[in-house]
Amino acid sequence: MYTITARMNDLIRCMNRYRAERLAPLDLKSCHAGYLLEICACPGITQEQLSRRIYANKSNVARQLAALEEAGYVLRQPGEADRRVMRVYPTEKALAALPRIQAVMDGWEAAVAAGLSEEERRRLTALLEEMTRRAAALVEERQDGKAE
Repeated sequence: MYTITARMNDLIRCMNRYRAERLAPLDLKSCHAGYLLEICACPGITQEQLSRRIYANKSNVARQLAALEEAGYVLRQPGEADRRVMRVYPTEKALAALPRIQAVMDGWEAAVAAGLSEEERRRLTALLEEMTRRAAALVEERQDGKAE
């Protein structure tokens, strides 16, 4: 009965294996790709903002950022106005790895979307964006205490 969710979970698990294998030479895990793409796109992003943008729990974000910092990919610094706010910046190592990360992401998408027409890709993207919008709204409602 959970056909859409089951297929999405299968797709994500396959993607994670694909990315893990290809990012291993950089000493990165599959999940690190999304983190680094966001951090490189928005240097100085706060941990809170990153958590919301990638739909990850704050504790998971803190843990993964600690691993990325230890590996030399990011630098966390307290905010100037509020020292409790941690801002995250990419290092030169992250910026140097960015083309490889993007190539892995592009390679995955090209492989799984091979054979789809441009119209099918456009429609699939639109459907997934709508589902993501609804899913994000559900998560935000729960975080705000509006729904149980």
